[in-house]
Amino acid sequence: MLENLTTLQSLAWVAYLGLMLSLFKNAPLRQLLHDKHSQHLIFGSAACVFVLWLFRAGIYDGLSVHFLWLSALTLVLGLRRALLSSFLALAGITLVGKESWSMFGVNGLLGISLPLALAYLIYNLSFHKLPRHVFIYIFLCAFIPGAMLITLKMFLMGGYFVLDGVHSWDVVVDNYLLLIPLMLFPEAMLNGMTITLLIIYCPTWVYTFYDKYYIKDK
Repeated sequence: MLENLTTLQSLAWVAYLGLMLSLFKNAPLRQLLHDKHSQHLIFGSAACVFVLWLFRAGIYDGLSVHFLWLSALTLVLGLRRALLSSFLALAGITLVGKESWSMFGVNGLLGISLPLALAYLIYNLSFHKLPRHVFIYIFLCAFIPGAMLITLKMFLMGGYFVLDGVHSWDVVVDNYLLLIPLMLFPEAMLNGMTITLLIIYCPTWVYTFYDKYYIKDK
């Protein structure tokens, strides 16, 4: 299953598993085991992301496109729990054959972890540098990052396919990167609407949303 890994795939496996091991080492797992609310959110989010990632389209091997839902996932769970939930979703997608095990590290590192880190960075900059308003939270932390994250993911994955010799640059551009403009608005809407509905009906589900900062006295 992993006998024919390329050098880049091997490095990605090591980096992604190292990241996840560090996450499990530093995460308060004992607290998580007794926190049913967090468990439900993590596994429920993983199930939703898993179903969303099942629906994809593409012509060439690996150059498939699908919605990510990663900026909303980051806001709902926070960075560490979002990494854990997305790991479970990626493992499920790989187990059912939608992704190959040789690409597990690449997908986890370039397709999930780096976009999640960018989403959390944008949220932190917004929280500390901008006025704390619900509309800023929705648009600058969910809607716009949704578009940015899918762009980042597709450029990173496209670059990998070229560097590893899987596809030529022309094939990647014509059959993958050219689809980015078509994905931007739907991805942004998916994340923005998700967060809008959650902070209206289930604000306690959103880890990064605080009523006292975003709603009270506004």
